[in-house]
Amino acid sequence: MVFRSRFVLACGVVLFAMGGAAAAQTFVCGKARGAERPLTAATRYASGSAGFDLVASPTVQNGACSATGSFYFSAPLAEGNYRVEVELGGPEAAVTTVKAEARRLMLLNVHTAAGAHTVERFAVNIRTTALPGGGNVRIKPREVGSLRWDDKLTLEFAGTHPSVRRITVTPAPSIPTVYLAGDSTVVDQDKEPWAAWGQVLPLFFTDAIAVANHAESGETIASSESELRFQKIFSTLRRGDYLFMQFGHNDQKPGKGYVPAATTYSDLTRKYVAMARERGATPVLVTSMNRRTFDSDGHITDTLAPYPQTVRSLAEETHSTLIDLNACSKTLYEAVCEPHSRELFVYAPANTYPDQPEALHDDTHFNSFGAYELARCVVRGIQQSDLPLRKSLRSGVAVFDPAHPDAPSAATIPASPAVAVQTPYGR
Repeated sequence: MVFRSRFVLACGVVLFAMGGAAAAQTFVCGKARGAERPLTAATRYASGSAGFDLVASPTVQNGACSATGSFYFSAPLAEGNYRVEVELGGPEAAVTTVKAEARRLMLLNVHTAAGAHTVERFAVNIRTTALPGGGNVRIKPREVGSLRWDDKLTLEFAGTHPSVRRITVTPAPSIPTVYLAGDSTVVDQDKEPWAAWGQVLPLFFTDAIAVANHAESGETIASSESELRFQKIFSTLRRGDYLFMQFGHNDQKPGKGYVPAATTYSDLTRKYVAMARERGATPVLVTSMNRRTFDSDGHITDTLAPYPQTVRSLAEETHSTLIDLNACSKTLYEAVCEPHSRELFVYAPANTYPDQPEALHDDTHFNSFGAYELARCVVRGIQQSDLPLRKSLRSGVAVFDPAHPDAPSAATIPASPAVAVQTPYGR
């Protein structure tokens, strides 16, 4: 979507309120005109003031902000949806990937020749833990300080000589939102090498849709209710929005957090399907993807029963759209074959990352490539549905065939600087 009319603020940066008049802010590398705000290497983010953030500033020359590795830009903004327009390119040939908030993938490997530029657009949702009327979402210790829960928009520019010339941010309160509720296989994972399909999903949409990922590691459908995560979603969910729900990995575990499929799990699913429809939103039920568990014949073994079938039955019962990620992942893993399926998951020899004396072997959590392939499975489900959401997918997005998966080289996502070798909550 092309921005045919916009205006910029003349006096620095303000917090936008979603109910206010649409106003855009434009930040320019180097010399600015009119109300545009210039960015120099000394322009650093601070409370109430936009600028470069988290790591060293890029070099600013010849009208471009460029670096040899990742750099970050943050702007203080109120909770809500925003359209972002970036003019990419610099004095050197560049390959630029853009992530938002906590490694949420927006643009992947955009090539620009030396001295050339290109304009790209996407939508970003930002949020805080605050609930209307008081109180907050009960976040876990690992979420404290996360870019997923703050009052600023953060963009990461990564890749080979990542370069940007101009950034324009415009409030977009009227665009539909895809809300995601789920666990560690859905969440925006903050740190390398972990990744999940929910943080890759925005890559496939135009700026006509924002993705609000409320999933969190270790969550069940019951804990998402008790921690007020669903309450947070429903505080802003409205007509025309979508609610995607994927649980099961943690619900099935015996002990205090166990959520029986036939009773509590089913009842809560029905509850939130009904609540979404009462607000004019569309519920979408997603079956949990398989774990990486092969039998001696090279077939995936079912470790999630009865939850995937429960979700299928609930989708039929409630006349909800079903995305069968469980079935798609089985086909995908078996097509890749057992040895190579490690390329989808977090497997790393000892000392691959700082403070990692032991090898990482995880058959539940994905690396960036695995998250990309699972996101393609979800997009496939959208394309094969009758959801109006299909119309907001970027042009040229082919229907994924999990029986013929991508090679890892087909979707190389540049790593972000932050690393953690601790396994996310939930397995």
